Amino acid sequence: MKAQIPPVSHWERCSPLFRSIMSEKWDSNSSENWHYIWSVNGTKYHLYSDINITYVNYYLHQPQVAAVFIASYFLIFFLCMVGNTVVCFTVMRNKHMHTVTNLFILNLAISDLLVGIFCMPITLLDNIIAGWPFGSTMCKISGFIQGISVAASVFTLVAIAVDRFRCVVYPFKPKLTIKTASVIIVIIWVLAIAIMSPSAIMLHVQEEKYYQVRLNSQNKTSPVYWCREDWPNQEMRKIYTTVLFANIYLAPLSLIVIMYGRIGISLFKMTVPHTGKQNQEQWHVVSKKKQKVIKMLLIVALLFILSWLPLWTLMMLSDYADLSPNELRVINIYIYPFAHWLAFCNSSVNPIIYGFFNENFHRAFQDAFHFQLCQKRAKPKETYTVRAKNNVIISTSHQLAPGPAIQNSHEENLLCRKSAEKPNQELMMEELGGVTQSNEILKELV
Repeated sequence: MKAQIPPVSHWERCSPLFRSIMSEKWDSNSSENWHYIWSVNGTKYHLYSDINITYVNYYLHQPQVAAVFIASYFLIFFLCMVGNTVVCFTVMRNKHMHTVTNLFILNLAISDLLVGIFCMPITLLDNIIAGWPFGSTMCKISGFIQGISVAASVFTLVAIAVDRFRCVVYPFKPKLTIKTASVIIVIIWVLAIAIMSPSAIMLHVQEEKYYQVRLNSQNKTSPVYWCREDWPNQEMRKIYTTVLFANIYLAPLSLIVIMYGRIGISLFKMTVPHTGKQNQEQWHVVSKKKQKVIKMLLIVALLFILSWLPLWTLMMLSDYADLSPNELRVINIYIYPFAHWLAFCNSSVNPIIYGFFNENFHRAFQDAFHFQLCQKRAKPKETYTVRAKNNVIISTSHQLAPGPAIQNSHEENLLCRKSAEKPNQELMMEELGGVTQSNEILKELV
């Protein structure tokens, strides 16, 4: 069986030494006949000048190193799947969560789920084996979906920042409607598809001339096939890498920093009248929320910067810098896997930042979960109403037992009924008194 090399799209590097060998300057016409051997993590690499063949093991690392890769990627994969699924469930399950901001957060969760499904497992596979077992069709499909999911996730982060910027800095301007937000989301995916189309077109499965994979201890070898962007020349690849860097990191980063910076300044300057006891209490509430929001905005911006900066730096270095073979080997074997892991962490922490740190999301999830729990506890029997004390209407089952059991069942059904009827009141009104404009603005963010 032929081993195949993982895709070399802009979102996953080639197997550790393959990018190094492409960057080195080989003199195939050399008349010298010399043999060179080096070892990395127990894997021996042989080079013969007359045939320029390098033999690599199918497994690129020792079992201990591979276990570290698997454990670290499984952790972020688990967080990504669970966190983003919960966000999707919360938004879709609660009608009162169908707002513009939450629609963007839902789109972010969907794109991050695609990152978890298509990027993380394939990149993990790329880090531990010298093989691509999915064929040429999956070469194009997986590389394309990886690219658009990452691009859509980044573009959605920008849309969330712009929406919050409009809400806080220009509170009196008309807010975006659900219809407008839906159109923006469609544009996000169209742009993501458009910017990644050149990569999908250039992705091809090719045989590597300078490598053979050692399949077992008997030194049986097989030709190596890998899926990579086959550009006509290196300059075109450099241009495309620069375009991606500008549009998927530099421009979004600039917009996010500018928008959140303006939001932070506006919140810092925001004043609330605090004459009178009630206004003083509101001022304390707003002040605490301001501090929380500013911290959250700083965390969002810093995480985006730190999670993607190493990977983009390495990709730019790979295309532009004149690195030595030893430097390239260290980068590809050790630094690239960490950079990819760090970038994927962004998709795992997004639901925590935009979901679980958000009071509305937190409460909505509790309400949705509690409502589901109440539905499971409720018996599917014919019900009727009983007018209890204080004219409270209680839904009961005709199978209720007399005595204390009736009271307990009444209380449980009343609790479930109240939970189902009051989410809007709980989530949309944080204070019973008059809420200032400052508080209303902060509620959009927390």
